[in-house]
Amino acid sequence: MQPATPALLELAHRLRSLRRERWPDVRVTQAALAKALSFEADLAAVTISSWESLTAPKLPPRDRILAYARFFTTRRSVEEEPYKLLPFDDLSEQEKITYGELATELLALRSAARRRPSSEVVAVRRSWHFPDTGPATLICAQLPKEKTGEMADPADPNFTELLSFADLDALVELHGHIRAENQKMDVFYKATPNVVPDDLSGHVILLGGIAWNDITKRLSTMTNLPVKQVEDPSLESGEIFVAEVDGEERKFFPRWEGKQHTGLVEDVGLLARVPNPLNSSRTLTICNGIHSRGVLGAVRSLTDARLRESNEGYIAANFGSAETFVILTRVQVIEGKTMTPDFKISNTVLFRWPGESGQ
Repeated sequence: MQPATPALLELAHRLRSLRRERWPDVRVTQAALAKALSFEADLAAVTISSWESLTAPKLPPRDRILAYARFFTTRRSVEEEPYKLLPFDDLSEQEKITYGELATELLALRSAARRRPSSEVVAVRRSWHFPDTGPATLICAQLPKEKTGEMADPADPNFTELLSFADLDALVELHGHIRAENQKMDVFYKATPNVVPDDLSGHVILLGGIAWNDITKRLSTMTNLPVKQVEDPSLESGEIFVAEVDGEERKFFPRWEGKQHTGLVEDVGLLARVPNPLNSSRTLTICNGIHSRGVLGAVRSLTDARLRESNEGYIAANFGSAETFVILTRVQVIEGKTMTPDFKISNTVLFRWPGESGQ
């Protein structure tokens, strides 16, 4: 099956968000919406599902798009059950204006989804290239003193500031790559105690988890990511990831060698890109993991010269040019070395959003 075009996925996502988020205090199920839209012509819930699918959506007919717009124009549609589709003539003047705006938006999305992409155009993404003036700031946690050596102490004559940074491998890897991709942009790195407000208004890249990094915790909460990192009593060495899959909470754990957990053989990495909640014209990227191996794997997925093009292709196929996506991935550890995840290998991607879990 060929992947859906980015334009068709965008339409599906918009229809889905209207149903789920238009009135946050009202639950509009696919079945309830189908019944309401059947006022003019019979419609099954499974058809609604096919239009809203985030993996293989179908293109809705034009009249159904207009029915969506009319239903979600006014809260009167859901004042009582069963929900109803009001006739156009029953809309107030203000509601007709709202309807016109919403119908225009949805029809434009449908028109874009109908266009066939040129076979000569190859989708190319460069996720670490920013087409503006930036700046970009990489933010790492600062290690607790008990986790550092003598040379991380400013009083030591051989003081080396970077030895106090968590996820230093990931920082060095990504800083150089972003500098190469954006040669005219200022690219900074900061430990969390040294971050000032201006550092958070450009492109922000957060490296590492929530244990030692309150900024990651706060910005993750502000963006309402569908993947959370939480403590679990069964794992003392890091925080696991949790996401809702098929309506149920699913926990993602690392894998260890043997029953005695003698060595880490597989970590979990998170790669998330969303608009910066403190400046919507810039981006927020989170490269996270249960352990540092997951962080490095998330970073290497788009910097490794041998795999970054393939992984960029996976992102383009599933998310188009969207600046909002989340990927939770397995990160293999072999002989103590962190391996770059290949998103196109079956079962490497554990969860993606917008979309569905498991590949």
